[in-house]
Order: sequence, then C-alpha cells, then structure tokens
Amino acid sequence: MSESPYKKGIGQAHGKIILMGEHSVVYGEPSIAIPFPAVTIQATVKPAEKATTIACDFYQGVLEEMPELLESVKQTIQVCLNTLNHSTDYLSIQIDSTIPAERGMGSSAAVAVATTRAIYDFYQTPLSQKDLLAIVDVAEKISHGNPSGLDALMTSSDCPYYYIKNQAFEPVILNLNATLVVADTGHTGQTREAVRSVSDKLNGPKKEIYQTYIHRLGRLAKESRQYLSENNPYELGKAMNQAQIALAELGVSSLELDRLIVSALSNQALGAKLTGGGRGGCMIALAENQKIAKKIAEALEKTGANQTWIYEMSESHC
Repeated sequence: MSESPYKKGIGQAHGKIILMGEHSVVYGEPSIAIPFPAVTIQATVKPAEKATTIACDFYQGVLEEMPELLESVKQTIQVCLNTLNHSTDYLSIQIDSTIPAERGMGSSAAVAVATTRAIYDFYQTPLSQKDLLAIVDVAEKISHGNPSGLDALMTSSDCPYYYIKNQAFEPVILNLNATLVVADTGHTGQTREAVRSVSDKLNGPKKEIYQTYIHRLGRLAKESRQYLSENNPYELGKAMNQAQIALAELGVSSLELDRLIVSALSNQALGAKLTGGGRGGCMIALAENQKIAKKIAEALEKTGANQTWIYEMSESHC
C-alpha cells in the first residue's frame, strides 16, 4: 500500500440501558431504552503497511486471524471499506472500551458504531445516521441473528426511545429530575437462556398466569413514558419495582440481582430492577438526587457489585 494521505480517524459510541420492557418486548409489548454515556467506546484508525490489524480487550493481531467471537467487528470493517471503495487498504484499528461485554449495555453494537464512525472519519467522508445504522445492522445480524436495531440506535443516539416490535422507534421526551444508578453483578447475563425460559412458561400449563406478567410489563412501560416526560420520578420508581416483581415471577432475576436490588431499596432508592436479559448482568436504581445516588452506589459496592455508574437524567437531546 502506498503512503496514505489520511493520518487518523476517531469514532465514538456509548452504552445503552433498557429502562422498562425487558422480555415483554419480544411479545409485542412496548419498551423504553435510554442512552447511557457513562460507559463509552472509542475507535482509532491509522494507516497500516502490510495487513489490517485490530487491538482491543479480546484480541490483538491481524484482522484475518480474528476469532469467531469478533466476526461482527471484522464484518463492520470490511463493509465500511467496500462501501468506501478502499477494500484493498490496510488499517490499524485500536478499540478502547469501558462498556462491559454481555451485560445488556449494547457493547457489540457500540463497537460497530464507533468503528464505522472512525473509518469514515479516517477517509474524511460524511456518514449519515441512516447509513451508519445500515452498516451496524450487518454486524448485529452476526452477533444476534435478527436484531431489532434498538442497540444500534441507542449506542449512536443521545435520545431515549420507545419501541414496539416491528414498529417505528419513537423518541421519548425526557424531562426527569432524577439520577440513575447502574450496578454490574459481575456475572454475564444469560439472555438466550432467559428468553427461552420465558417462552417455555408462556407455552406451558400455567401460560395464562405468565401472560399477565407480560402484559403488566407492557403497561408499566407505557405508563413510564409519561412519567419520564412529566417529571414524575416517584411514580417511575414504583413502576420499576412492579416491573421487577413481574420479571422475578417470569424467572429471569437472580440471587445476585435480588441482593443488589434489596440493597438499593434499603438506601432510599425510589425503585430498582434488573436491566437487560437478566440472570446476571446489571441492575438499575432510581435516586432523587446525586447525593442519594452516591449513597446507593456505595451500598451496592459493599453488597458485592462489581462496578457502579451514576447517570444524571434530565432533558433529552433529540
């Protein structure tokens, strides 16, 4: 490869949190997701001489020898280069992430978003949101089979969204004076097993009972959209608590999650629940203000949380 006229490209993305509607969204009920800028990914692209290389937490080496685990990253890079008519170029790509993997925070989509933005920045080519989401969708199909597009949208946007399966994403007006605490159990979420378990329950002898929990989760998500726009953190907290009860009845919580949720509620949280697929992963707690949020975070760490983050919820940036 001849000496590249391009020096460096940088792309960024952030995490996402499912606020309400886990599992029930699979069955046509609404869900709410919010951007989570407390965890981020940055991709840095520079020219390389002999081969395209990757450096990230899971792998350092030549693109062609990447493990199957990172196939979605490989596809992202190749799609970008083909689209930009630079398929024969060699790049050095560094990915720095604070988003924990397999915790329901959209890490795979965020990597694809940051990498795509970095490559387009490297080649000084404008990138529309539509084109970005189309490229990331290719990568997400490798990671998740049939992605909803929610992770790609949330990790690349500053706006919360309301989502119903097979319907258009709707921006959510966020007008909430409250603080969100997120805690990692330290255990990877078991999303596929949890989804399969819920499906089995909904097709089992007690399906009518479990169906009521699915509908309840959908109703709570719908009501929570209003609480977010009307600055009603107290009702949102109650809805979070009710959602956790339903999720526990569906069998997707865990001892580690339950322990952290009890700890948060014992330290003035307005509400607390798991987020994402469950059976590990993360939980969230809503606090009246930053001071209480810090108290909750400290208690969660003493209770065994692997890591905590605090996110000031205020106005949306749609």
